[in-house]
Amino acid sequence: MKTVGAPTGAAHPAAVPEPAVRSGRHANSTLVVLFLSLGGLAFAVLQSLVAPALPIIAQDLHSSTGDISWVLTAYLLSASVLTPILGRLGDMVGKRKMMLVVLVLLAAGTLLAALSTTLPVLVAARALQGAAGAIMPLSIGIVRDELPREKVSVTVGLLSAIFGIGAGLGIVLAGPIVEHLSWEWLFWFPLMLIGVALLGVLFGVPESPVRTPGRLDVLGAAILSVSLVSLLLAISKGREWGWDQTKTVTLLAVGVVALIAFVLVELRVREPLINMRLLAIRGVWATNLVGLAFGFAMFGTFLLIPMLLELPAATGYGFGKTVSQAGLFLMPTTLMMLVFGPLSGLLDRRYGPKLPLFLGATLVTAAYALPAAVHDELWQLVVSGLLTGAGMGLAFAAMSNAIIESVPATHTGEATSVNSIVRTIGGSIGTAVVAAVIAGHTTPRGLPTDQAFTSGFWVCAGVAVLAVVASLILPSARRRRAESVAAGVADLPAEPVELHPHLGRRDAAGHAQVG
Repeated sequence: MKTVGAPTGAAHPAAVPEPAVRSGRHANSTLVVLFLSLGGLAFAVLQSLVAPALPIIAQDLHSSTGDISWVLTAYLLSASVLTPILGRLGDMVGKRKMMLVVLVLLAAGTLLAALSTTLPVLVAARALQGAAGAIMPLSIGIVRDELPREKVSVTVGLLSAIFGIGAGLGIVLAGPIVEHLSWEWLFWFPLMLIGVALLGVLFGVPESPVRTPGRLDVLGAAILSVSLVSLLLAISKGREWGWDQTKTVTLLAVGVVALIAFVLVELRVREPLINMRLLAIRGVWATNLVGLAFGFAMFGTFLLIPMLLELPAATGYGFGKTVSQAGLFLMPTTLMMLVFGPLSGLLDRRYGPKLPLFLGATLVTAAYALPAAVHDELWQLVVSGLLTGAGMGLAFAAMSNAIIESVPATHTGEATSVNSIVRTIGGSIGTAVVAAVIAGHTTPRGLPTDQAFTSGFWVCAGVAVLAVVASLILPSARRRRAESVAAGVADLPAEPVELHPHLGRRDAAGHAQVG
């Protein structure tokens, strides 16, 4: 097995050796993408499918509103803790091998959820399902290792779009499934997808030789788990418990202290769970800032718009739609993600990830500014959804491509896992903030006022502006290539046209030639 190190003379502090190269053979690209897409679709659908049905599940399981929320919280905590661990294990022992483990855990959790008759069993099942948070980073790693380099950026864009589409479909399908079948079918349908994906990965996806042998940083994993559980639990339960309550403040303090301790430990161990020096690369940390902002802002679509659509028309600003009808208004968002995800990959291949990331953040800002200014007609919400889908399709794909173009292939899993965690944290903060805004503007009957939606949309638009600023911090194409070479990235794509706009053709290695 050949070893590839950083180029001679590279003195970048994040430079790391790359102990393996991509194999000389390529898997069947279509089948690999199909099977990975099915697994990602099942995970993304399960992520959002349960939320609209929580009141019905609570009634059936004789649970209170506070107790039933653990169905979502258990999933969130499990995904945040297991994603970096499984992503790192994928880099170490093989991404396909870990993908099979993750799909088995997801299948077991989904089957258990479908058979649940009590809340504790359902919560345990959702914790098992949370292991599938690693599907996205593992999928990106497999695509990077197995597909021809010229197909990677577009394929990553397609996978990112499918993950977003799955989240939207979950909200769209939840109402009809519960109305015409039962809530247990919220799990039976995804289980079928998981079964096909599991068989597909088992027989249709080869194992990659690109890996980083070593030991799992158990101490780092334990400290990071304490930090993430403490922070996310405090954020997700803070409004219910009270932000000034002792347990909320204590959890926040423990989370911050543990996070600082984690960074200090990772800088000292020989085989860290997450390489902090790689995260210090500008292309990585700036992308994670964008991910944090997008994780926050996207909940404006999934919380505010359905709520506004479902409020009684008698309020003067609601539209009186059912849960199923409101879900249909998210279809334009999911369709636009399907179109703009691969388009982001094409833009990345030609100009690098900075342009689609900037365009995506700009479109999402406009998507929230429109309903913040006016939302008294349905077409305004539809246009907002179209802009949101286009922006998220561009940005999510560009984030993944920016990460994989900044770190060696042997660290794809851990680097993309961090981006997933950051988006999860952003989403938790966004949910808490938007819920607080709504709670601060209610009628005597407890319904959100029109001002609640105006303020909520403006908050999301403001956070989206931060994503625009963060996207501009990303290095230029020339600097990004220099940093990537210094970091030991051995599979860089051909130089984007923006580096040599006056050159017309390339040689066999992809280097620009004078025309």
